[in-house]
Amino acid sequence: MLGKIVVLYFIPLDHPVMCMMRLLPSIMLACLSVTGVALADQPGFSECLGRIQVLARQQNLPEWVVQEVVPALEQQTRVIELDRKQPEFIQTFEQYFKARVTEQRVERGRQLFAEHRDFLATLTRQYGIPGQYLVAFWGLETNFGGYLGKMPTLDSLATLACDERRSQFFTEELLTALQLLVREKLSVQNMRGSWAGAMGHVQFMPTTYRQYAVDGDGDGIVDLWQSTRDALASAANYLSKSGWKTGERWGRQVLLPENFPYSEAELGNQQPLTYWRKLGLLRADGTGLPALPLKTSIVLPAGHTGPAFAVYPNFNVILRWNRSQSYAIAVGRLADRIAGGQGMAESVFKPTPVLNRSLIAQLQSSLNEQGYAVGEADGIIGPATRAALRDYQTRQGLVADGFPDLSTLSALGLHGQSQ
Repeated sequence: MLGKIVVLYFIPLDHPVMCMMRLLPSIMLACLSVTGVALADQPGFSECLGRIQVLARQQNLPEWVVQEVVPALEQQTRVIELDRKQPEFIQTFEQYFKARVTEQRVERGRQLFAEHRDFLATLTRQYGIPGQYLVAFWGLETNFGGYLGKMPTLDSLATLACDERRSQFFTEELLTALQLLVREKLSVQNMRGSWAGAMGHVQFMPTTYRQYAVDGDGDGIVDLWQSTRDALASAANYLSKSGWKTGERWGRQVLLPENFPYSEAELGNQQPLTYWRKLGLLRADGTGLPALPLKTSIVLPAGHTGPAFAVYPNFNVILRWNRSQSYAIAVGRLADRIAGGQGMAESVFKPTPVLNRSLIAQLQSSLNEQGYAVGEADGIIGPATRAALRDYQTRQGLVADGFPDLSTLSALGLHGQSQ
């Protein structure tokens, strides 16, 4: 979901049953109870729409948008529920990866790559992005257009714009969406997407749509819902402008030597590929890594017992789309498979703890109490928590990979269950 508020853990897309008509008050009541639209105006929503009308007029939007579209926007209680929802259980890397890089998705990706081969080749020449990556993003975002989202985009954005938690961000997104409505001659009814306002085949937020979306089919309109070519060309344009290095891959799975210094496995630790080669890292098939000065980091999404990846500068470009390392690895591996690569061996997945926010918060509190600077015990593993874990693991004689494995949890007096 490009350009949206980053969600590092998997939250399923909403699937409400959409009402087809609003005729009588009794029918409206039944409809609204199903869709999650608030029947009664929540305090301040009407006043907020009034403020948005003022802003829309200041941005020179047509009066029909100011007088007809904005006042008709409806608050979506389901959006607020999803915005407040914090997932208790966090997917392991294995769960995340296997749910997304499936054989079915690989096969469908290969079919679509072949179907759009000529157009993808044109995009590669123009933007420098290999077609398999564009198809992989398409597959991860909407299952190749199979599910674009059903939430009314303008209503969702208005709901979040009128909610004080992130009002400024979503007010800008809403005003931009209204600009797109006019500029691209879009239909309010057809503008549907995720609960957070991401739209179309590649799930662009409105500001990303405005800045990077392009006309791929030559009809003079940029429609990321109805035009696959617009969507793929827009994805290519975004990646190109985000710094994609032509001729380089995203990374690759690697094998680590027994004496590997796990404390160096950190995205921020970039070393020439030759450095890792001298340490004894190998390709997944056991052959040597190329002797190149390419900037490379080692990423261990499941700690030292799981698969290891050498990632290159293009990996960071993928992270601009979605800040989840698991997402970026899934995109890269799906692209590899679409291009004919082999899957990962089942043996690379070892049992890892099933983590939840409560357990992580306890871990953070324990580290804080022992003098390791974690910060707020918020139940989310970030850079500070990983750094503190490495320090703790080093002092305890554990593998210092910054991952809360069962041994680390046990040393901290915590009890975790393996997957």
